[in-house]
Amino acid sequence: MKLLLVLLSVNILTFCLAERRRFDNYKVYRVNPVKANQLEGLRSLEANSEDAVVLNNLHLGPTDFLVAPGFDEAFLKLIKDLELSPELIDANAQASLSVDIEPVADANRRSDDYSWSEYHELNDTHRWMQNLVGKYPDIVSVFVAGQSYEGRELLGLRINHNDGRADKQSIFLEAGMHAREWIGPATATYFANELLSSQQQEIMGLARSYVWYILPHANPDGYVYTHKTNRMWRKTRSPQEKNCVGTDPNRNWDFHWREVGASSDPCSESYAGPKAFSELEVETLSQYLKSVPEPMFMYLALHSFSQLLLYPYGHTSALPENHRQLEQIFNAAVGAVKRRYGTRYTGGNVYDAIYPAAGSSMDWAYGVLNVKYSFTYELRPSGYSFWTGFRLPASQIIPTGQETTDSLVEMIRAAAQIEGYKIE
Repeated sequence: MKLLLVLLSVNILTFCLAERRRFDNYKVYRVNPVKANQLEGLRSLEANSEDAVVLNNLHLGPTDFLVAPGFDEAFLKLIKDLELSPELIDANAQASLSVDIEPVADANRRSDDYSWSEYHELNDTHRWMQNLVGKYPDIVSVFVAGQSYEGRELLGLRINHNDGRADKQSIFLEAGMHAREWIGPATATYFANELLSSQQQEIMGLARSYVWYILPHANPDGYVYTHKTNRMWRKTRSPQEKNCVGTDPNRNWDFHWREVGASSDPCSESYAGPKAFSELEVETLSQYLKSVPEPMFMYLALHSFSQLLLYPYGHTSALPENHRQLEQIFNAAVGAVKRRYGTRYTGGNVYDAIYPAAGSSMDWAYGVLNVKYSFTYELRPSGYSFWTGFRLPASQIIPTGQETTDSLVEMIRAAAQIEGYKIE
């Protein structure tokens, strides 16, 4: 009997792209590999791409697997042979996926009706950003940070109060690198709106003191695919070997590329690509980042989930040169994020706080662009539930945006204080 093991963001080509992929009677199991041989036993499935599509960030610790109907016996035998104890999380994955906790806004609504009570499709957000240029013509412009494989623009907002301040630096905020992490783009647009409309003095001061670059969708093809076909898709949409599709864009950056925590198998969720910068989205974004005219003070990436705040590095446990400053800023940020709703964040350097993962945008910004304050947020919710974690209810968009804004205010103020940079 062949084993067909699919971990959520299934990398098998969907036969009919017009139809949304279903997971009827698929079961979700959680296993917790704690030994190297257990990890390697699971990893061996990656080489069997015709029989198994594995895995998403396979590492020591709890991992959820989506198992196709009829293959439970083979899967459970493998787990037993590895001396692992599976926990059944969901007996019918489609039933859980069909629960409407993420209402999606009508993409044809007027752009001035944009709100944060629901998730938005890509074109809706692009129209909203373009509408802001007309609303704030002296402050807002749109920029194109790159192109996608399917020809979409990486469209972002540039926010700059032209107040004659000569020493302005830039802050770049990127979201949506992983397609299924919808709360990232929603939080990015929420924060952009706060910079433009908030009457709080602290937020207004941040808005005026820096040139802001906010890119809500760093992987637009993947995001569209999560709306149209497979809600759990993670990667880009470029064709790869073995009839597999996509590369993990947050393993594709040319900084210690594929050294650790990334896969060489084209069907893997953490596939790093055939070479660094193989993905058009990643390569063109990197070129744009190099072209930003203002000195870059901070680089921020929004991901989900786990309620973590991370800083370099992902390829080694060796701490960055300015780790004491990063820890100081980290403490200010995680202190602020719990102030409003009691939300608790942990974190630290990527390698130790979550798992080894080389080739990320944050590490590249730190290591190549020399942006000394580079951070990644893993937003709500907490916990290990892979199947439900990416599907944060839309009712939590605004609370997530509020507490993340609180955190960013304190983070940036702490970094500015270290640098002696005055915020208005």
